Amino acid sequence: MERLQRETFDYFVHEANPANGLVADKTKTGAAASVAAVGLALSSYPVGVERGFIPRAKAVERTLATLRFFHNSSQSTEPDATGYKGFYYHFLDMISGKRVGKCELSTVDTALLLAGVLTAGGYFSAAAADESEIRTLADALYRRADWQWAQNGGTTVTHGWNPESGFLKFRWEGYDEALVLYILGLGSPTHSLPESAYVAWASTYKWEHSHGYDYLYAGPLFTHQLSHLWIDFRGIQDAFMRAKGIDYFENTRRATYVQQRYAIENPLNFEGYASKCWGITASDGPGPETIKVAGVERQFFGYLARGVPYGPDDGSVAPWAVVASLPFAPEIVLPAIDYFVNEVGLKSGNPYGFKSTFNPTYPSKATNPFGWVSPFHLGINQGPVVLMIENYRTGLLWQVMRECPYIVTGLRRAGFVGGWLAPSTR
Repeated sequence: MERLQRETFDYFVHEANPANGLVADKTKTGAAASVAAVGLALSSYPVGVERGFIPRAKAVERTLATLRFFHNSSQSTEPDATGYKGFYYHFLDMISGKRVGKCELSTVDTALLLAGVLTAGGYFSAAAADESEIRTLADALYRRADWQWAQNGGTTVTHGWNPESGFLKFRWEGYDEALVLYILGLGSPTHSLPESAYVAWASTYKWEHSHGYDYLYAGPLFTHQLSHLWIDFRGIQDAFMRAKGIDYFENTRRATYVQQRYAIENPLNFEGYASKCWGITASDGPGPETIKVAGVERQFFGYLARGVPYGPDDGSVAPWAVVASLPFAPEIVLPAIDYFVNEVGLKSGNPYGFKSTFNPTYPSKATNPFGWVSPFHLGINQGPVVLMIENYRTGLLWQVMRECPYIVTGLRRAGFVGGWLAPSTR
């Protein structure tokens, strides 16, 4: 695990622009920066310091360059700005930091960025001038986000906005990775979401029974993980979870087991699926292509939000998503990691740990005897590996964010009580 964590961490060292802290979306020549990947990098630097992967001074330098860039970047309605209203475009040019193409001003990717910003502000607590500046900039960046504007007159939060056509038509509704977005929005001291926004979001949840488990449904595995990178949901409950008698941590444990059970049952008869080979999520893939494999017509996808148990599913397995389940179900995750490393050889020859995805069903044996392997590492895949290995081993990110007053406020305004949030423990 330590080797995997170290190799994965190196993505944020070598696939970043040290001048502005921007991090490439993936290991593809000319790739743009992803603001979500930047948030994961900012969250990973404290892990690197604690593990000896990077000197503290170098981590401070990287972090400060990143926060200075975003603080000073163009915030306007101009089509090539970096952001607007405290939110940022999904993809930015690695050098100039300006918007790439016609991508959207993304509310959830900004939330992941701001989670990293607050992590940096919480971890770098020394009295030195550079660490003090990190805290000042982190606070300013978080306070700048106008969450009420992002509602666009509605109750829930929109997916985003662009200067050409305004707000996107979709909103964050139904259980998904937006849990951290709503907590951040509720905790803001400047432009906070009303409590009704969280109530409206939770009202769209779907409680289901699948493969022997009752749980709050979301198909792709990553949607059960991302918010947990930063927030320790063990023992704390909102109104929905109080009614169900569990917490979000237990819900993710159940979702993880549903993934394994689905792979064991393998209803679509894909190659490789087994008790040690599972992990279906938003990921890269060998398509788009429809071909016959062993007499069966199969549809393969490119990058897509794959899910369990309703699909879409094309036989693509994402090892990184399995590693990100470590804190929830180590008893089934550790054997799977061992299988991916020692039996499939998915780490062999790769500079940053696991590639994004592999697909044993797709008829390509060029790079691996177990089938097609993605040519890329993706920043948004790398971060959860670094952070969840650390949360499993030491709980570092959870400890840092427990002390963040904005997270505490956001959780309490969302109705969370109990556990470490109880008044006697604060």
